[in-house]
Amino acid sequence: MNTLRTKITALLVGAVLLVALLATGLSFLLLSPPRFEEADTAVAAQWALLVDLAGKAGDARVAEKGNGFAGLSDQEPTGEIARMPSEGINAALARRGRAERVSVRASHGGPWPIVTGQLADGRWLTMPMTMPPHPGNGGWALAGWALVMALGTTLVMVVAVRRLTEPLALLERTVAKIGPDGRLEPLPEEGPTEVRAAAHAINRLSSRLKQAMESRIRLVAAAGHDLRTPMTRMRLRAEFFEDEEERATWIADLNELDRIADSAIRLVREEVDDAARSPVRLDGLVREVVGELKSIGMRLELEHAEPASVLARPLSLCRAIRNLAINAATHGRAAVVRVERSGGEALVVIDDAGPGIPEEMMARVFEPFFRVDPARGTPIPGAGLGLAIAHEIVTGIEGRLELKNRPGGGLTQIVHLPLAPDAAEADPV
Repeated sequence: MNTLRTKITALLVGAVLLVALLATGLSFLLLSPPRFEEADTAVAAQWALLVDLAGKAGDARVAEKGNGFAGLSDQEPTGEIARMPSEGINAALARRGRAERVSVRASHGGPWPIVTGQLADGRWLTMPMTMPPHPGNGGWALAGWALVMALGTTLVMVVAVRRLTEPLALLERTVAKIGPDGRLEPLPEEGPTEVRAAAHAINRLSSRLKQAMESRIRLVAAAGHDLRTPMTRMRLRAEFFEDEEERATWIADLNELDRIADSAIRLVREEVDDAARSPVRLDGLVREVVGELKSIGMRLELEHAEPASVLARPLSLCRAIRNLAINAATHGRAAVVRVERSGGEALVVIDDAGPGIPEEMMARVFEPFFRVDPARGTPIPGAGLGLAIAHEIVTGIEGRLELKNRPGGGLTQIVHLPLAPDAAEADPV
């Protein structure tokens, strides 16, 4: 996972393990190596003493112990010979001027290796070594130490980093919960000090954003309401103009102002609309919108409409589809509409025959009051809020609005909406 928490954990675990590895290696270098020569000399002295005692005993026999790895015997002992210890003891015997030669063998009857050698009379003398055997599980012990070190370090670091980065994780979870309307439920201010501080800061930010949005709504609504009174007076005065052309110009300008005020109020209402969503037959809604606009002379055609149901606010969704269809029929001169289903989504596709939108302006098409009239030829009356309102409505119901130029000319507007649960289950694969 490419997250900050994972990166910090990996960095700390790697650093601790590296330090532990370096410290272990340094300790091996600083520790004194085992003094094998002194041990071999001690074993050689014991062996010489036993040989001298056995020679003085004559024909006496030393009784074998129950474990069978110490005493005198007529038979050569069996067992695998350890070469290096044997050579070390023989060298120590030679330094003492002894002619005997011995071998160190693995014992079958006990945990200790045995030293064995043939005496001058042909008998075999056996004695246990005075040092413990080399551990047989040394490799596994080292691997176990490394595994415990790695797991313990990782566990401690995961817990520590999780605690330290919990405010960041809280912020990430909070941002993921923000819906299309920008609202956020208050977070519980509990837990460690850092988490409480982060939750308090997020709650304060959410409260301030909510106050700012409400203030904006009140401002736009009040401005729209207050504008209507002077506009009505101006409209009444314009009716008394004797010049027909001037009266028509004034009334057209006042109508444009009225549309701008109304569109601005609708935009802020859509941003905070929390009306409940219900299943809507998208194909039926699009068919009604196209029929309504055709009846007033707009050049629109419904090519085909696949049955599709979505969860939406019916009036708002109808307004969004109407805005997009009007844009296509006016700015694009003529349009073809389709309703399709694809990949668990319902699509409303509107293709027009206009000049399209310059690619450098595509990123700004959903901005309020944005106009592309210079790219489309003759200016067309409007507030420049139709796309902004449609975008707010579509994103508010977890949909997506996409605009792209057609290769052969014109603009394609695509509304992506998630199918209602029952419709999604019935959607063919």
